[in-house]
Amino acid sequence: MASFSLGGNPAVVGLDIGTDHIRVAQVKASGGSFQLTGYGLVGVPMGAVVEGEIVDVEAVAASIRELVRTSGLHPRDCAIGVSNQKVVVRLIDLPYMERAELHGAIQYQAQDYIPIPIEDAILDFQIIGDYMTNADEHMMEVLLVAAQRDMVGNAVRAVEDSGLRLQQIDVTAFAMVRALMGPTSVLPDEGEEAGEATGIIHISSGLTNIAVVEKGVPRFTRVSALAGNQFTQAIANTLNLTFDEAENLKVRIGLPDIDRAGQTEFPPDIDPARGAAAQDALEREVSKFIAEVRRSLDYYLTQATQVRTIRKILLTGSGAQLNFLASYLEKGLQAEVRLTDPLSWMTVSPQCAQIAEADRMGSVAAIGLALGSVMT
Repeated sequence: MASFSLGGNPAVVGLDIGTDHIRVAQVKASGGSFQLTGYGLVGVPMGAVVEGEIVDVEAVAASIRELVRTSGLHPRDCAIGVSNQKVVVRLIDLPYMERAELHGAIQYQAQDYIPIPIEDAILDFQIIGDYMTNADEHMMEVLLVAAQRDMVGNAVRAVEDSGLRLQQIDVTAFAMVRALMGPTSVLPDEGEEAGEATGIIHISSGLTNIAVVEKGVPRFTRVSALAGNQFTQAIANTLNLTFDEAENLKVRIGLPDIDRAGQTEFPPDIDPARGAAAQDALEREVSKFIAEVRRSLDYYLTQATQVRTIRKILLTGSGAQLNFLASYLEKGLQAEVRLTDPLSWMTVSPQCAQIAEADRMGSVAAIGLALGSVMT
């Protein structure tokens, strides 16, 4: 079974296995720049992936095979991401030691930091830095990752059954940060003032990933099941629509303009009362979403030793395209919210430009996973 890795090998495609779609990205490094040389996506049967976990290995393997066939890529090796409630990321402080010694110490001490029985977990770590305490103790900051072994096993089997060779398993939030940072850094070290950090919110159809980055390093991650599909389901429940009907309505009307309350104009074929009811349902769900994000960010700030505020939030993911969502988040979180995607800093090959541009907000994780093998 492949182990977690925060780096990788060249010529590895990124494979993002999501609730509704599987995406593949191929990235090439050239000097100090990067180019997206291949991209594709395919639908996943409903129920095959639930809240980030693969529950139908055969269906996911079949979808990966279809993606490889239709994407025009001919990958052999791939990197995947994991993101669900069975993945735990913790920033811990330990007495300074050499890396070889740290490996043994992590195996021994990890149970103090994770809710997963150590015998059921796959562990990895990265040394973030070291420092001296006021008592002249040499300490080190370590980013600890633990994932439930059976959950990872299903992901591994799905990839291997598809005919691809798995080279790397990453934490999706780490890939997400990598894709948005880029070589010139969307999250500039010099731009962050002392006591500040940057938040990232990635909304997909089935999950939302929340991360906090300090000086280019992800120091906090959390996963929420409140995401795009939940927004759609709220409309379906309110208006007694099918999921597909509610999704279409959600995309067409979005949220009301927060600066023009009561002045919403709907398309001619949408009954205003029906449109208003759908937007009311969306607003209620978005209010819950904002409260959950705020709790996550507040929790991080209570644990942080130096950061006191998060003034900037990067918003991305396919679910982030809901009309006026960024404005609602800005007001609710009292921070600048900016829609961001990796195609803003990398070049795109003409062969995949059309499909990549159409899915630029949804491409983040797949591109970040591919970048893990080419960024140094």
